[in-house]
Amino acid sequence: MLNDTIAAISTPPGEGGVGIIRISGERAFDIAERVFRPARPKDWLRDGFKLHYGHAVDGVTGEVIDEVLLAVMKAPHTYTREDVVEINCHGGAVPLRAALKSVLDAGARLAAPGEFTRRAFLNGRIDLTQAESVIDVIRSKTEASLKVALSQLGGGLSLKIKSLQDRILGMLAQLEASIDFPEDDVDEKSRQQLKETAGEIIRGLDRLIEAAGRGRIYREGIMTVITGRPNVGKSSLLNALLGRERAIVTDIPGTTRDVIEEMINIKGIPLVLADTAGLRETGDIVEKKGVEKTLQIIEGAGLILFMIDAGEGVTAEDSEILKTVDREKTLLIINKIDVGKSPELPPGEEWNIPRVEISALKGEGIEDLESKIEQMVTGGRTESPDPVIISNIRHESALVKARGNMAEFMALADEGVPPDLLSIDIRGAWEVLGEITGSTVTEDLLDRIFNDFCIGK
Repeated sequence: MLNDTIAAISTPPGEGGVGIIRISGERAFDIAERVFRPARPKDWLRDGFKLHYGHAVDGVTGEVIDEVLLAVMKAPHTYTREDVVEINCHGGAVPLRAALKSVLDAGARLAAPGEFTRRAFLNGRIDLTQAESVIDVIRSKTEASLKVALSQLGGGLSLKIKSLQDRILGMLAQLEASIDFPEDDVDEKSRQQLKETAGEIIRGLDRLIEAAGRGRIYREGIMTVITGRPNVGKSSLLNALLGRERAIVTDIPGTTRDVIEEMINIKGIPLVLADTAGLRETGDIVEKKGVEKTLQIIEGAGLILFMIDAGEGVTAEDSEILKTVDREKTLLIINKIDVGKSPELPPGEEWNIPRVEISALKGEGIEDLESKIEQMVTGGRTESPDPVIISNIRHESALVKARGNMAEFMALADEGVPPDLLSIDIRGAWEVLGEITGSTVTEDLLDRIFNDFCIGK
């Protein structure tokens, strides 16, 4: 598959100033010569790392398709480490499709999803963590999530994983030497040294695993639900956090019938913010369906913003609603402090949850609310996120498996198990960490990873 030449449109669909067709492979220059007519015939298309002005043409009829710029990049100093040509067309669907058809007719094959990045990995320009971070960069929702993705693209995570692998490999070498040369059996002192090294590796794995939850939040965002009785100000809060009127606000209870979702950036943390129907008993069939949907979303939410009305105080309905939410992930918001004083909360452990006072309508207390949300989501770690953290659930799963292997080694080492059996878990840890960087990856795993990419990347 690496011997053929691939092509695809590498820019998003729709209208734009520029649309790019990328060609990569050993025949990239030959194909470009068939579909590109330079304005200066003396220009040599194989002269790398230059832009050439001219026209994209139909390779069969010679009919002009579009006025273009052709970028020529010679291997190995390219994204894929292959010869690469990029045709910069006008960003419309018709000229792009016509130019791509001409390229395919000239001998290229339409690229599979993520195939350009897959070739960059297979040709050794990047490892698997860097390849996966490409899609994270594209999908970054905040500057913090972009920082994490760029660090992984630069190889920050790879260095940490390879450092752990090197230490594990040293342990494996020591164990296998004692297998090959029985006279160098692992004595008690050597066994203790191996256990100390294993303990240090486990602690390193634990640090990465512990940070993985935060990493996933920066990568994927966290589902956040605004809930409470009707007319306590949920839609006003949504509008205040967004800085625009997204939801209809009235004095009539039950205005919000369906769930309204918006992505919002709170101090670098992406939140999927959902304004929901007020929770109450109702005979209105439409509102009733909205309440049912609200309860479903609350169950799967990562953060719950539970609102009460300062003017009305805590009602029996508020207490009933509190019973339906997970208090560990609930922030109590006392709204409408501009018209009422902070109410006295009922006694009991159930009301002992983080709280903040605001006026969503007046915009008072919103900064305090954002700070409290940040503290709850990050577990009180309000500093900038460590850029070298795990943000991919596949990586986290591999780290957990590797930790399990190392823990099993520690247990067996205490039982005096011979070196050949001890080496099994050590080798297992090394191999599973290799799945993160790609040094021990399988073809099936590569297929699953790159199928998530868009065509053209």
